[in-house]
Amino acid sequence: MAQLQFCLAAGLFLTASLAKLPTQAQTKEPHRPEIHFTPQKGWMNDPNGMVYHNGEYHLFFQHNPDTTIWGPMHWGHAISSDLVNWKEQPIALFPDALGTIYSGSAVIDKYNTAGFGANAMVAIYTNHAIEKEGFNTFETQGIAYSTDNGKTWTKYKNNPVLPNPGIRDFRDPKVCWHEAGKKWIMTLATSDHITFYSSPDLKSWTEESKFGKNTGAHGGVWECPDLISFTIDNKEIWVLIVNLNPGGPNGGSATQYFVGAFDGSVFTPFDTKIRWLDYGPDEYAGITWSNTGNRKLFIGWMSNWQYATRVPTQNWRSATTIARELTVVKKDDAYLVASLPIKELDDAATKPFTVSKIKAGRYSLTDKAGKLNGAARLELSLNTTASFNITLSNNLNEQLVIGYDHSKNEYYIDRTQSGKIAFVEGFAGRYTAPRFAKDTHIPVTLVIDRASVELFADGGLTTMTTIFFPNEDYSHINIATTKRNIQKVSLYGLKAR
Repeated sequence: MAQLQFCLAAGLFLTASLAKLPTQAQTKEPHRPEIHFTPQKGWMNDPNGMVYHNGEYHLFFQHNPDTTIWGPMHWGHAISSDLVNWKEQPIALFPDALGTIYSGSAVIDKYNTAGFGANAMVAIYTNHAIEKEGFNTFETQGIAYSTDNGKTWTKYKNNPVLPNPGIRDFRDPKVCWHEAGKKWIMTLATSDHITFYSSPDLKSWTEESKFGKNTGAHGGVWECPDLISFTIDNKEIWVLIVNLNPGGPNGGSATQYFVGAFDGSVFTPFDTKIRWLDYGPDEYAGITWSNTGNRKLFIGWMSNWQYATRVPTQNWRSATTIARELTVVKKDDAYLVASLPIKELDDAATKPFTVSKIKAGRYSLTDKAGKLNGAARLELSLNTTASFNITLSNNLNEQLVIGYDHSKNEYYIDRTQSGKIAFVEGFAGRYTAPRFAKDTHIPVTLVIDRASVELFADGGLTTMTTIFFPNEDYSHINIATTKRNIQKVSLYGLKAR
């Protein structure tokens, strides 16, 4: 009886807490999320130039401020103190005589290697010039710097710092400081592989090596790479992130990764298996923040090039994923990358509704906790003895189904009845991801927003991201299982400031 009273009280509290969130009709356009960054207006794709400096996380992004269609690329800019609440800033980088401003990265030049000033913020980006007849040599790498924490930018007068060697796709520089070699390392996407460059000063670059011509997934061009290191059992482990379009595990664009060693010149993978950072259809161009110490913080573009330009939003188009923390986990003889929501997201959570030992069959979480209103976080603790699913739905009988298929040992997300699905052929679909963990316990976290869900299972070893466009916000959550295998469920409201 005490447990029942607690559950009822918690349910009433959650309903009240969710009700305090601003409703879509009050303050939001249809499908605009509560806790994911979106530009106030215009088009957005790849996150760029993420760097932490003086207590602020900087998020730059591919941006066309004049329309919701991809076009002349600028670097939009937003800042946050907690990776949850974002404040959009004036545009940072505009197109110039060398071309529009494609993807890239930013670093803090602690040692003043470039001569722009100690701790200058330096952006390294691709200029994309107008395509001309004949062979395409129109993508080059340039730099710009800021000495006022990203408020204003000066482009280097001798750009480009890395001219095109004569290939079409030559872009998206991700730069990091290699302490052992006392030099900067640029990881650059070059056609369908990676080329590594080094520099003492961010201005003059020397080719070091190439990777991936015959390794990994190759359904399309490689883009937006990233090279980061972890220390595991006193051993330095390097992870090379490579975004691919098309060729993802569920179609279209996706993010793959390789684990191996890097000696300052050559990246050597431990094996050549194809691995994906996110198995859903809607995480792409994901990379990490620089200057964050031992924390590896990741964010991606929450869409897919198969339909990104046609999704049914109005004044804005596209959102980022939530920020995630990456770790490396050893499973059997392999190192795997796990990703989980950042701990800062806990500060946006309301007091949870919690229930234990759910019986087999259908369980209405809405009946107990109140209707979903805005963003939420759902945590489940289960065992692997049976299949289960979670259904998000509305009063129009539109629904999104997330689940685990015990017979196939895989997770899935089904958006075939999710609402607006006819705006492009192929948007409706059922997407799957393998389970890598082998223990009988399954922890699952769902981050739910108005037009997206992010699944983190088994401590983030399996991750899936999916967007959807219901004609009315989902307000109901139902859980179904074939056996009594759900040990605990907790539902939190999420509220950005």
